[in-house]
Amino acid sequence: MHTTTIPLDPSRSAAARAPARPAADGRIVRGALMLTAFAFLFLFLFLFVPLAAVFHEALAKGWETCVAAITDPDALAAIRLTLLAAGIAVPLNLVFGVCAAWAVARFQFRGKSLLITLIDLPFSVSPVIAGLIYVLLFGAQGWFGPWLQAHGIQILFAVPGIVLATVFVTVPFVARELIPLMQAQGSDEEEAAIVLGASGWQAFWHVTLPNIRWGLFYGVILCNARAMGEFGAVSVVSGHIRGLTNTMPLHVEILYNEYNFAAAFSVASLLALLALLTLALKALAEWRLRARAAQPLSESTS
Repeated sequence: MHTTTIPLDPSRSAAARAPARPAADGRIVRGALMLTAFAFLFLFLFLFVPLAAVFHEALAKGWETCVAAITDPDALAAIRLTLLAAGIAVPLNLVFGVCAAWAVARFQFRGKSLLITLIDLPFSVSPVIAGLIYVLLFGAQGWFGPWLQAHGIQILFAVPGIVLATVFVTVPFVARELIPLMQAQGSDEEEAAIVLGASGWQAFWHVTLPNIRWGLFYGVILCNARAMGEFGAVSVVSGHIRGLTNTMPLHVEILYNEYNFAAAFSVASLLALLALLTLALKALAEWRLRARAAQPLSESTS
């Protein structure tokens, strides 16, 4: 008795296996939806709920209590000091960031890697350690403490120490935003402008700056946000002198430790509003950066 084997048709076997694909795709889609739902739940629990709790506690005793806490003389002094420290630190880091990014992105020189390391140093050093370094340098028993006391100069427990600490922790933000942007753009346009007779300053002002303006704006936003919210380094060098050396985060801590929760959350809500404004400006800068990055591609395809 002879048996004949019928060869399998590859197309028929593929068709038989075809229904398994939608099931696998369905599992992938369900998994992606579950991950997305988990991400939204995480954001809701750890971001939106605490933020809503801050505003709820700030307004728990009414608008009058909230406004009175913000307009308290100590709170106004903390707000002014925070704005002063940010107003000094941000322009200084803006100038340093542009110069450092220009040097790193446009030139090859000895010590370039050291400069990049120094720019990244505040990212790796704890802000508390940075504050302690200033204490070792400018404290009464520090390296320069006796000389400063002899000349009547006070760095620690005063505005200069707060500004120095704020400048240190905000050094990397502008430079770190501009360095990759300027490296990606290259120097062809600046070189063309110089060949056509422009000076170095004219090439920077009319060619480089318009190309990096949104990246610069993005770095300034991040720098300002960190300057206003800095706690660790400022806490070490401030001395917690109420009405004199307390920034807004330090003032919130003092009010909370005194069990004055309504006032603490009222000042914290002001910081939260500044954070939300910073987030909106950050989103605007990111959108402009993406639009500018896509603009040459659309021009080349048109």
